[in-house]
Amino acid sequence: MPWLKLIALLEPYYPTGKTGRPPFPIATMLHIHFMQQWFGLSDPAMEEALYDVPLYRDFAGSDGGTMRLPDESTILRFRHLLKAPWTGCADARAGQ
Repeated sequence: MPWLKLIALLEPYYPTGKTGRPPFPIATMLHIHFMQQWFGLSDPAMEEALYDVPLYRDFAGSDGGTMRLPDESTILRFRHLLKAPWTGCADARAGQ
C-alpha cells in the first residue's frame, strides 16, 4: 500500500485537534479502515476487534496496549472524512 501517498492526500482534510481530545494519527485510522474493509467488519465490530485481536492493534500502530483506541463513532467519522477529497464535502471536516 502507498501509505505515505494516502496520508498526504488526506492531511489537508484531517482534524488538527485544536480543541478536545487529540485526533488519532492518520496512519492509524487508515490501517483500521483498510482492515475493516478487508475483513468486512461494521464500525462496532471493528472497535471490538481492536480490543480483542492483538494483531489488529499491532497493524494499526498500537504501542503495546497503552494507546487509546478509536471507538465506533470515530471510525465512522473517519470513513466520512475519506469522502472529502472526492466530493468537496465541507462537512467532512467536522471536528476541526
